[in-house]
Amino acid sequence: MHSLFHSEKLIVGYDLGDDYCQISYCINGSDVETLSSVAGAEHYSIPTVLCKREGVNQWFYGREALRYADENGGILIRNLLRLAVDGEAVQIEGKAFDPIALLTLFVKRSLGRLSQITSPDRMEALMITCMKLDTRVHEVLSQVVAGLKIKLHQVRFQNHAESFYYYMIYQQEELWNFQTLLCDYRDSSINVYRMECNKRTMPIVAYIDNTTYPFPAYEPMPETETLRREKMERLDEEFLELMTKVCGERRISAVYLIGEHYSDEWMKDSLRFLCRGRRVFQGSNLYSKGACFGMLERIFPSETGKNHVFLGNDKLKANIGMKILRRGEESYFALLDAGVNWFEAENTMECYLQEENAIELMITPLIGKCGKLARIVLDELPDTLSRLRIHLYLQEESRLTVEITDLGLGEIRAGTGRIWKEEIELYK
Repeated sequence: MHSLFHSEKLIVGYDLGDDYCQISYCINGSDVETLSSVAGAEHYSIPTVLCKREGVNQWFYGREALRYADENGGILIRNLLRLAVDGEAVQIEGKAFDPIALLTLFVKRSLGRLSQITSPDRMEALMITCMKLDTRVHEVLSQVVAGLKIKLHQVRFQNHAESFYYYMIYQQEELWNFQTLLCDYRDSSINVYRMECNKRTMPIVAYIDNTTYPFPAYEPMPETETLRREKMERLDEEFLELMTKVCGERRISAVYLIGEHYSDEWMKDSLRFLCRGRRVFQGSNLYSKGACFGMLERIFPSETGKNHVFLGNDKLKANIGMKILRRGEESYFALLDAGVNWFEAENTMECYLQEENAIELMITPLIGKCGKLARIVLDELPDTLSRLRIHLYLQEESRLTVEITDLGLGEIRAGTGRIWKEEIELYK
Protein backbone atom coordinates (compact mmCIF):
# COMPACT_ATOMS: atom_id res chain seq x y z
CA MET A 1 0.00 0.00 0.00
CA HIS A 2 2.89 2.37 0.63
CA SER A 3 4.59 2.02 -2.74
CA LEU A 4 3.31 5.35 -4.11
CA PHE A 5 4.54 7.24 -1.07
CA HIS A 6 7.78 8.39 0.41
CA SER A 7 8.02 8.80 4.19
CA GLU A 8 5.09 10.45 5.97
CA LYS A 9 2.95 11.26 2.91
CA LEU A 10 -0.47 12.72 3.62
CA ILE A 11 -3.89 12.15 2.07
CA VAL A 12 -6.24 14.97 3.05
CA GLY A 13 -10.04 15.31 2.97
CA TYR A 14 -11.17 18.94 3.23
CA ASP A 15 -14.83 19.82 3.88
CA LEU A 16 -15.40 23.40 2.71
CA GLY A 17 -18.57 25.34 3.50
CA ASP A 18 -19.57 28.96 4.01
CA ASP A 19 -19.95 28.47 7.77
CA TYR A 20 -16.95 26.28 8.57
CA CYS A 21 -14.38 23.86 7.19
CA GLN A 22 -12.98 20.60 8.59
CA ILE A 23 -9.81 18.71 7.75
CA SER A 24 -9.39 14.92 7.93
CA TYR A 25 -6.26 13.06 6.95
CA CYS A 26 -4.44 9.76 6.89
CA ILE A 27 -0.71 9.10 6.75
CA ASN A 28 0.48 6.23 4.54
CA GLY A 29 -2.88 4.46 4.62
CA SER A 30 -3.32 4.59 8.41
CA ASP A 31 -6.69 5.28 10.09
CA VAL A 32 -8.46 8.46 8.99
CA GLU A 33 -8.31 11.16 11.70
CA THR A 34 -9.72 14.69 11.93
CA LEU A 35 -7.74 17.74 13.02
CA SER A 36 -8.99 19.29 16.26
CA SER A 37 -8.32 22.86 17.33
CA VAL A 38 -8.07 21.66 20.94
CA ALA A 39 -5.83 18.69 21.79
CA GLY A 40 -7.84 15.73 23.10
CA ALA A 41 -11.22 17.35 22.26
CA GLU A 42 -13.54 17.01 19.28
CA HIS A 43 -13.43 20.65 18.13
CA TYR A 44 -13.22 19.98 14.40
CA SER A 45 -14.88 23.06 12.86
CA ILE A 46 -12.80 26.01 11.64
CA PRO A 47 -15.05 29.05 10.93
CA THR A 48 -14.74 30.01 7.24
CA VAL A 49 -13.91 33.65 7.88
CA LEU A 50 -11.05 36.08 7.36
CA CYS A 51 -10.38 39.29 9.24
CA LYS A 52 -8.13 42.08 7.95
CA ARG A 53 -6.48 44.37 10.42
CA GLU A 54 -7.43 47.95 9.60
CA GLY A 55 -4.78 49.90 7.67
CA VAL A 56 -2.32 46.99 7.65
CA ASN A 57 -1.87 44.00 5.34
CA GLN A 58 -2.31 41.54 8.20
CA TRP A 59 -4.92 38.76 8.01
CA PHE A 60 -6.41 36.38 10.55
CA TYR A 61 -8.52 33.31 9.81
CA GLY A 62 -10.99 31.03 11.61
CA ARG A 63 -11.58 31.47 15.34
CA GLU A 64 -8.65 33.86 15.57
CA ALA A 65 -10.35 36.10 12.99
CA LEU A 66 -13.58 36.14 15.00
CA ARG A 67 -11.69 36.85 18.20
CA TYR A 68 -9.64 39.67 16.65
CA ALA A 69 -12.76 41.28 15.13
CA ASP A 70 -14.54 41.07 18.48
CA GLU A 71 -11.67 42.58 20.48
CA ASN A 72 -10.05 44.98 18.00
CA GLY A 73 -12.56 45.68 15.25
CA GLY A 74 -10.97 44.87 11.91
CA ILE A 75 -12.81 43.96 8.70
CA LEU A 76 -14.51 40.56 8.87
CA ILE A 77 -15.21 38.67 5.62
CA ARG A 78 -17.70 35.80 5.79
CA ASN A 79 -19.26 33.51 3.15
CA LEU A 80 -15.92 33.10 1.37
CA LEU A 81 -17.07 30.22 -0.84
CA ARG A 82 -20.23 32.03 -1.93
CA LEU A 83 -18.26 35.21 -2.70
CA ALA A 84 -15.78 33.23 -4.82
CA VAL A 85 -18.58 31.48 -6.74
CA ASP A 86 -20.37 34.80 -7.37
CA GLY A 87 -17.08 36.19 -8.68
CA GLU A 88 -17.57 39.87 -7.84
CA ALA A 89 -14.63 41.80 -6.37
CA VAL A 90 -14.79 42.35 -2.59
CA GLN A 91 -14.29 45.96 -1.53
CA ILE A 92 -12.12 46.29 1.59
CA GLU A 93 -10.91 49.72 2.72
CA GLY A 94 -11.48 51.15 -0.74
CA LYS A 95 -9.50 48.41 -2.50
CA ALA A 96 -10.91 45.60 -4.67
CA PHE A 97 -9.89 42.06 -3.69
CA ASP A 98 -10.31 38.96 -5.84
CA PRO A 99 -12.77 36.69 -3.92
CA ILE A 100 -10.99 33.55 -5.19
CA ALA A 101 -7.71 34.92 -3.80
CA LEU A 102 -9.42 35.47 -0.42
CA LEU A 103 -10.76 31.91 -0.40
CA THR A 104 -7.31 30.63 -1.40
CA LEU A 105 -5.75 32.52 1.51
CA PHE A 106 -8.21 30.92 3.93
CA VAL A 107 -7.68 27.38 2.57
CA LYS A 108 -3.89 27.82 2.63
CA ARG A 109 -3.91 29.11 6.22
CA SER A 110 -6.25 26.38 7.44
CA LEU A 111 -4.22 23.62 5.72
CA GLY A 112 -1.25 25.00 7.66
CA ARG A 113 -2.80 23.32 10.69
CA LEU A 114 -1.51 20.04 9.34
CA SER A 115 1.84 21.10 10.82
CA GLN A 116 0.41 19.77 14.12
CA ILE A 117 1.03 16.26 12.77
CA THR A 118 3.57 16.59 9.95
CA SER A 119 4.76 19.05 7.33
CA PRO A 120 1.92 20.24 5.01
CA ASP A 121 4.47 19.96 2.17
CA ARG A 122 4.15 16.19 2.48
CA MET A 123 0.57 16.27 1.27
CA GLU A 124 0.30 13.78 -1.59
CA ALA A 125 -3.40 13.98 -2.43
CA LEU A 126 -6.25 16.39 -1.63
CA MET A 127 -10.00 15.84 -1.89
CA ILE A 128 -12.21 18.89 -1.34
CA THR A 129 -15.89 18.28 -0.61
CA CYS A 130 -18.70 20.82 -0.44
CA MET A 131 -22.48 20.72 -0.30
CA LYS A 132 -22.99 21.46 -3.98
CA LEU A 133 -20.61 20.74 -6.85
CA ASP A 134 -21.33 22.10 -10.33
CA THR A 135 -19.23 23.48 -13.17
CA ARG A 136 -18.80 26.90 -11.52
CA VAL A 137 -17.87 25.50 -8.09
CA HIS A 138 -15.49 23.07 -9.82
CA GLU A 139 -13.85 25.98 -11.66
CA VAL A 140 -13.46 27.98 -8.42
CA LEU A 141 -11.98 25.05 -6.48
CA SER A 142 -9.54 24.34 -9.33
CA GLN A 143 -8.32 27.95 -9.18
CA VAL A 144 -8.02 27.77 -5.38
CA VAL A 145 -5.88 24.61 -5.56
CA ALA A 146 -3.68 26.17 -8.27
CA GLY A 147 -3.23 29.21 -6.00
CA LEU A 148 -2.01 27.03 -3.13
CA LYS A 149 1.15 26.29 -5.14
CA ILE A 150 1.50 22.86 -3.54
CA LYS A 151 2.82 19.99 -5.64
CA LEU A 152 0.14 17.29 -5.38
CA HIS A 153 -0.04 13.81 -6.85
CA GLN A 154 -3.86 13.96 -7.09
CA VAL A 155 -6.57 16.58 -6.54
CA ARG A 156 -10.27 15.76 -6.72
CA PHE A 157 -13.59 17.37 -5.78
CA GLN A 158 -16.86 15.77 -4.70
CA ASN A 159 -20.13 16.88 -3.12
CA HIS A 160 -21.45 15.95 0.33
CA ALA A 161 -23.66 13.16 -1.02
CA GLU A 162 -20.64 11.41 -2.55
CA SER A 163 -18.62 11.93 0.65
CA PHE A 164 -21.48 10.22 2.52
CA TYR A 165 -21.28 7.30 0.08
CA TYR A 166 -17.51 6.86 0.51
CA TYR A 167 -17.79 7.16 4.28
CA MET A 168 -20.40 4.38 4.32
CA ILE A 169 -18.55 1.88 2.11
CA TYR A 170 -15.64 2.08 4.57
CA GLN A 171 -17.92 1.15 7.48
CA GLN A 172 -19.12 -2.29 8.54
CA GLU A 173 -21.56 -3.59 5.93
CA GLU A 174 -24.27 -4.19 8.55
CA LEU A 175 -24.57 -0.39 8.88
CA TRP A 176 -25.57 0.01 5.22
CA ASN A 177 -27.05 -3.41 4.52
CA PHE A 178 -30.40 -1.70 4.01
CA GLN A 179 -30.98 2.03 3.59
CA THR A 180 -28.97 4.61 5.53
CA LEU A 181 -29.98 8.12 6.57
CA LEU A 182 -27.84 11.19 7.12
CA CYS A 183 -29.66 14.14 8.73
CA ASP A 184 -27.65 17.38 8.48
CA TYR A 185 -29.11 20.08 10.76
CA ARG A 186 -27.97 23.61 9.95
CA ASP A 187 -29.62 27.04 9.95
CA SER A 188 -33.39 26.58 9.62
CA SER A 189 -33.51 23.22 7.85
CA ILE A 190 -32.51 19.58 8.02
CA ASN A 191 -30.89 18.23 4.88
CA VAL A 192 -31.69 14.49 4.64
CA TYR A 193 -29.60 12.13 2.50
CA ARG A 194 -31.00 8.62 2.04
CA MET A 195 -28.61 6.04 0.59
CA GLU A 196 -29.69 2.71 -0.86
CA CYS A 197 -28.03 0.09 -3.05
CA ASN A 198 -29.51 -1.92 -5.91
CA LYS A 199 -27.93 -5.32 -5.28
CA ARG A 200 -29.50 -6.81 -8.41
CA THR A 201 -26.98 -5.02 -10.64
CA MET A 202 -23.28 -5.67 -11.16
CA PRO A 203 -21.56 -3.52 -10.19
CA ILE A 204 -23.99 -2.71 -7.35
CA VAL A 205 -25.43 0.76 -7.96
CA ALA A 206 -25.70 3.10 -4.96
CA TYR A 207 -28.14 6.01 -5.06
CA ILE A 208 -28.57 8.89 -2.64
CA ASP A 209 -31.86 10.77 -2.47
CA ASN A 210 -31.49 14.30 -1.07
CA THR A 211 -34.39 16.32 0.39
CA THR A 212 -34.29 19.46 2.51
CA TYR A 213 -36.98 19.92 5.16
CA PRO A 214 -37.72 23.18 7.01
CA PHE A 215 -36.95 22.96 10.72
CA PRO A 216 -36.77 25.56 13.51
CA ALA A 217 -33.45 27.42 13.53
CA TYR A 218 -31.45 26.59 16.64
CA GLU A 219 -31.36 29.28 19.31
CA PRO A 220 -29.90 29.10 22.82
CA MET A 221 -32.31 27.51 25.28
CA PRO A 222 -34.24 29.94 27.56
CA GLU A 223 -32.94 30.18 31.11
CA THR A 224 -36.45 29.84 32.60
CA GLU A 225 -37.02 26.15 33.32
CA THR A 226 -40.65 26.14 32.11
CA LEU A 227 -39.84 27.87 28.81
CA ARG A 228 -36.77 25.67 28.39
CA ARG A 229 -38.78 22.48 28.83
CA GLU A 230 -41.50 23.71 26.44
CA LYS A 231 -38.95 24.51 23.75
CA MET A 232 -37.20 21.15 24.08
CA GLU A 233 -40.52 19.30 23.90
CA ARG A 234 -41.50 21.28 20.79
CA LEU A 235 -38.19 20.50 19.04
CA ASP A 236 -38.49 16.83 20.00
CA GLU A 237 -42.05 16.64 18.71
CA GLU A 238 -41.19 18.27 15.36
CA PHE A 239 -38.11 16.09 14.87
CA LEU A 240 -40.07 12.93 15.71
CA GLU A 241 -42.74 13.93 13.18
CA LEU A 242 -40.08 14.53 10.52
CA MET A 243 -38.24 11.25 11.18
CA THR A 244 -41.50 9.28 11.20
CA LYS A 245 -42.27 10.76 7.78
CA VAL A 246 -38.77 10.12 6.38
CA CYS A 247 -38.45 6.56 7.71
CA GLY A 248 -42.00 5.50 6.80
CA GLU A 249 -42.04 1.78 6.00
CA ARG A 250 -38.44 1.74 4.82
CA ARG A 251 -35.87 -0.68 6.23
CA ILE A 252 -33.13 1.55 7.60
CA SER A 253 -29.91 0.12 9.05
CA ALA A 254 -28.36 3.28 10.49
CA VAL A 255 -28.99 6.98 11.02
CA TYR A 256 -26.26 9.65 11.18
CA LEU A 257 -27.08 12.95 12.90
CA ILE A 258 -24.67 15.63 11.65
CA GLY A 259 -24.60 19.10 13.14
CA GLU A 260 -23.88 20.88 16.40
CA HIS A 261 -27.52 21.54 17.31
CA TYR A 262 -28.58 17.96 18.05
CA SER A 263 -28.71 17.26 21.78
CA ASP A 264 -29.70 14.36 24.00
CA GLU A 265 -31.39 17.01 26.13
CA TRP A 266 -34.23 17.60 23.68
CA MET A 267 -34.16 14.43 21.50
CA LYS A 268 -36.07 12.20 23.95
CA ASP A 269 -38.94 10.60 22.02
CA SER A 270 -37.36 11.16 18.58
CA LEU A 271 -34.13 9.40 19.61
CA ARG A 272 -36.11 6.54 21.15
CA PHE A 273 -37.96 6.16 17.83
CA LEU A 274 -34.76 6.23 15.73
CA CYS A 275 -33.00 3.67 17.93
CA ARG A 276 -35.79 1.13 17.40
CA GLY A 277 -34.04 -1.50 15.26
CA ARG A 278 -31.49 0.97 13.92
CA ARG A 279 -27.98 2.13 14.86
CA VAL A 280 -27.83 5.89 15.51
CA PHE A 281 -24.62 7.97 15.41
CA GLN A 282 -24.05 11.62 16.22
CA GLY A 283 -21.06 13.69 15.07
CA SER A 284 -19.87 16.44 12.76
CA ASN A 285 -16.87 15.26 10.73
CA LEU A 286 -18.45 12.69 8.41
CA TYR A 287 -17.99 14.74 5.21
CA SER A 288 -14.26 15.42 5.67
CA LYS A 289 -13.68 11.77 6.56
CA GLY A 290 -15.75 10.72 3.54
CA ALA A 291 -13.61 12.99 1.36
CA CYS A 292 -10.46 11.32 2.70
CA PHE A 293 -11.96 7.85 2.10
CA GLY A 294 -12.94 8.96 -1.42
CA MET A 295 -9.35 9.85 -2.23
CA LEU A 296 -8.07 6.64 -0.61
CA GLU A 297 -10.46 4.69 -2.83
CA ARG A 298 -9.08 6.36 -5.95
CA ILE A 299 -5.48 5.62 -5.02
CA PHE A 300 -5.94 2.18 -3.43
CA PRO A 301 -9.22 0.71 -4.77
CA SER A 302 -10.91 -1.61 -2.26
CA GLU A 303 -12.88 -4.75 -3.14
CA THR A 304 -16.06 -3.05 -1.93
CA GLY A 305 -15.32 0.01 -4.07
CA LYS A 306 -14.69 -2.15 -7.14
CA ASN A 307 -18.05 -3.88 -6.68
CA HIS A 308 -20.05 -0.65 -6.22
CA VAL A 309 -20.64 2.49 -8.27
CA PHE A 310 -22.21 5.70 -6.96
CA LEU A 311 -24.68 7.39 -9.32
CA GLY A 312 -25.51 10.79 -7.86
CA ASN A 313 -27.36 13.61 -9.63
CA ASP A 314 -24.16 14.94 -11.19
CA LYS A 315 -22.77 11.57 -12.30
CA LEU A 316 -22.47 10.04 -15.74
CA LYS A 317 -24.98 7.17 -15.58
CA ALA A 318 -23.82 5.10 -18.55
CA ASN A 319 -20.71 3.27 -19.69
CA ILE A 320 -19.61 4.39 -23.16
CA GLY A 321 -17.26 2.35 -25.32
CA MET A 322 -16.74 0.78 -28.70
CA LYS A 323 -15.83 -2.54 -30.27
CA ILE A 324 -12.28 -2.61 -31.67
CA LEU A 325 -9.96 -5.15 -33.26
CA ARG A 326 -7.02 -5.88 -30.99
CA ARG A 327 -4.46 -8.39 -32.31
CA GLY A 328 -7.04 -9.67 -34.74
CA GLU A 329 -9.70 -10.25 -32.07
CA GLU A 330 -12.75 -8.11 -31.42
CA SER A 331 -12.84 -6.59 -27.92
CA TYR A 332 -14.61 -3.84 -25.98
CA PHE A 333 -12.72 -0.58 -25.46
CA ALA A 334 -13.99 1.69 -22.66
CA LEU A 335 -14.14 5.40 -23.46
CA LEU A 336 -16.09 6.87 -20.51
CA ASP A 337 -17.04 5.09 -17.28
CA ALA A 338 -20.27 5.57 -15.36
CA GLY A 339 -19.81 7.18 -11.95
CA VAL A 340 -17.56 10.12 -12.91
CA ASN A 341 -18.89 13.69 -12.66
CA TRP A 342 -20.55 14.37 -16.01
CA PHE A 343 -18.82 17.77 -16.33
CA GLU A 344 -15.43 16.05 -15.84
CA ALA A 345 -16.19 13.20 -18.24
CA GLU A 346 -13.85 13.62 -21.20
CA ASN A 347 -11.62 11.43 -23.33
CA THR A 348 -9.55 11.75 -26.50
CA MET A 349 -8.20 8.78 -28.42
CA GLU A 350 -6.87 7.93 -31.87
CA CYS A 351 -7.88 4.90 -33.92
CA TYR A 352 -7.71 3.48 -37.42
CA LEU A 353 -10.83 2.93 -39.50
CA GLN A 354 -10.64 0.41 -42.34
CA GLU A 355 -13.13 0.10 -45.21
CA GLU A 356 -15.85 1.82 -43.16
CA ASN A 357 -17.22 5.33 -43.07
CA ALA A 358 -18.91 5.11 -39.68
CA ILE A 359 -18.08 4.83 -35.97
CA GLU A 360 -20.34 2.91 -33.57
CA LEU A 361 -20.45 3.75 -29.85
CA MET A 362 -21.94 1.34 -27.33
CA ILE A 363 -23.97 3.15 -24.64
CA THR A 364 -24.89 1.03 -21.61
CA PRO A 365 -26.93 2.92 -18.97
CA LEU A 366 -26.75 1.69 -15.37
CA ILE A 367 -30.19 3.07 -14.50
CA GLY A 368 -32.36 0.26 -15.79
CA LYS A 369 -32.69 1.41 -19.39
CA CYS A 370 -31.69 -0.69 -22.38
CA GLY A 371 -28.31 -0.21 -24.00
CA LYS A 372 -28.06 1.18 -27.50
CA LEU A 373 -25.66 1.66 -30.40
CA ALA A 374 -25.00 5.18 -31.66
CA ARG A 375 -23.80 5.16 -35.27
CA ILE A 376 -21.96 8.24 -36.55
CA VAL A 377 -21.61 8.33 -40.35
CA LEU A 378 -18.48 10.10 -41.61
CA ASP A 379 -19.54 11.63 -44.93
CA GLU A 380 -16.83 12.23 -47.52
CA LEU A 381 -14.24 10.19 -45.62
CA PRO A 382 -11.77 8.61 -48.10
CA ASP A 383 -12.44 4.88 -48.59
CA THR A 384 -8.90 3.88 -47.69
CA LEU A 385 -7.51 3.20 -44.21
CA SER A 386 -8.02 6.33 -42.09
CA ARG A 387 -6.55 7.56 -38.83
CA LEU A 388 -9.06 9.43 -36.69
CA ARG A 389 -9.02 11.41 -33.47
CA ILE A 390 -12.16 10.92 -31.35
CA HIS A 391 -12.94 13.46 -28.63
CA LEU A 392 -15.87 12.85 -26.24
CA TYR A 393 -17.26 15.24 -23.62
CA LEU A 394 -20.57 16.34 -22.08
CA GLN A 395 -21.95 19.89 -22.03
CA GLU A 396 -25.19 18.72 -20.42
CA GLU A 397 -25.87 15.92 -17.95
CA SER A 398 -27.41 13.51 -20.47
CA ARG A 399 -26.04 14.80 -23.79
CA LEU A 400 -22.77 13.40 -25.17
CA THR A 401 -20.81 15.42 -27.72
CA VAL A 402 -18.56 13.47 -30.11
CA GLU A 403 -15.99 15.23 -32.30
CA ILE A 404 -14.12 13.13 -34.89
CA THR A 405 -11.15 14.56 -36.83
CA ASP A 406 -9.56 13.05 -39.96
CA LEU A 407 -5.79 12.91 -39.33
CA GLY A 408 -4.82 11.25 -42.61
CA LEU A 409 -2.06 8.64 -42.89
CA GLY A 410 1.22 10.54 -42.82
CA GLU A 411 2.96 10.43 -46.21
CA ILE A 412 0.38 8.02 -47.66
CA ARG A 413 -2.57 10.41 -47.38
CA ALA A 414 -2.69 13.89 -45.95
CA GLY A 415 -5.40 14.58 -43.41
CA THR A 416 -8.35 16.54 -44.74
CA GLY A 417 -8.79 18.33 -41.40
CA ARG A 418 -12.49 17.55 -41.65
CA ILE A 419 -14.29 17.44 -38.28
CA TRP A 420 -17.56 15.60 -37.77
CA LYS A 421 -19.53 16.65 -34.69
CA GLU A 422 -22.54 14.86 -33.31
CA GLU A 423 -24.63 15.10 -30.13
CA ILE A 424 -26.13 11.94 -28.66
CA GLU A 425 -28.92 11.77 -26.07
CA LEU A 426 -27.71 9.18 -23.54
CA TYR A 427 -30.90 8.79 -21.54
CA LYS A 428 -34.03 10.74 -20.67
